[in-house]
Amino acid sequence: MISQFFILSQRGDNIVFRDYRGEVQKGSAEIFFRKVKFWEDGGLEEAPPVFNVDGVNYFHVKVVGLLFVATTRVNISPSFVLELLQRIARVTKDYLGVLNEDSLRKNFVLVYELLDEVIDFGYVQTTSTELLKSYVFNEPLVVDAARLPALGPASIFAQGTKRMPGIAVTKSVVATEPGGRKREEIFVDIIEKISITFSSSGYILTSEIDGTIQMKSYLTGNPEIRLALNEDLAIGSGQGPVYGHRSSSGSGPVILDDCNFHESVCLDSFDMDRTLSLIPPDGEFPVMNYRMTQEFRPPFRVTALIEEAGSLKAEVILKVRAEFASSITANTIKVQMPLPQFTTRVSFELEPGSVGQTTDFKEANKKLEWSLKKIVGGYEHTLRAKLTFSQESHGNLTKEAGPVSMTFTIPMYNASRLQVKYLQIAKKFGTHEPHRWVRYVTQANSYVARM
Repeated sequence: MISQFFILSQRGDNIVFRDYRGEVQKGSAEIFFRKVKFWEDGGLEEAPPVFNVDGVNYFHVKVVGLLFVATTRVNISPSFVLELLQRIARVTKDYLGVLNEDSLRKNFVLVYELLDEVIDFGYVQTTSTELLKSYVFNEPLVVDAARLPALGPASIFAQGTKRMPGIAVTKSVVATEPGGRKREEIFVDIIEKISITFSSSGYILTSEIDGTIQMKSYLTGNPEIRLALNEDLAIGSGQGPVYGHRSSSGSGPVILDDCNFHESVCLDSFDMDRTLSLIPPDGEFPVMNYRMTQEFRPPFRVTALIEEAGSLKAEVILKVRAEFASSITANTIKVQMPLPQFTTRVSFELEPGSVGQTTDFKEANKKLEWSLKKIVGGYEHTLRAKLTFSQESHGNLTKEAGPVSMTFTIPMYNASRLQVKYLQIAKKFGTHEPHRWVRYVTQANSYVARM
């Protein structure tokens, strides 16, 4: 049961606010933002997704820089509310096309109409884009995505090539196209978030992939779709038609620990030929979620070394090597490393001719940060940092520093090797074929190297 829902900008401006039950005091949005902005509880750098202030439970998720927040005074499942916030963000994006502060302000009437149908007196009714079309009648004022900064999932694929349209997917699924003609398109995105922990010697201690196949359809008439995956795909231990055989590439079958499917997916032929059949509903939705803990090749190798260089000095050497093909480029890489608490100053030395790299020493939390705009596959980059201490170290520096953590995004790459072999549309569209876009992306969920 939700008491309030509101959306805040990065500055704390209240863009959307709805009070469903009148149980929470006025000014809750200001209380929430002040608490999040200056969070100092529990030694955490930022506020957790759920916290309590004066008997009010605050739940929040951050989506493309916007804060989606719900409040309640009752004891309620945190995972339920956080999932609800994510679904509200997804439905809003389906209707507006582009989800940002500008599109919300221009379409606030439509957004409030959506909220009134999604939640009634604090109780959730539906979060289905397709079902909401029967109750929501306002047309969205579409914001020109070409003039906006690239935020959100679509920007992951915006590489300046015709193969990966970044702007085409930022359209409303309900808006009428100018001129009355609709561009027939369907997008399938395989998004994987990987978690890897390396030992100090570079061996993999733990590895896991959380993946999802997302679909967004702009096809008229909701035709049936057939989606074929790897024929050597196996689910669980030993199940599947080709488990234990080598794939045509010689790298073995793709083995998933478990998976689940959207309610619209028909699995009649899945066990036989790994083909999914479905009639896609309006809006973006996950066709399949999966998890993999089998050993896979990590996209990056990270090594870190710290050693004394005098009584009050030490040197850190960080190396990042891209293990993928040279045709692939990783974006927005950030490497972080906690330093000894008595570190007072850090001087950095980058490779000669390095471009698009920045370094910083966060003195407040004694953390080194190294940002790289991009890394091309097969290349290795090195950072040297000279540390100055306020007192002499009497312990082991490797125990006082680290571990090294890393975040990144790699378009058109997936670590699990799960692939869409073909995307078939049952309905004929006259003389022209619909545009089919299948895209891959890998992101770091938790990428850690111990010292």
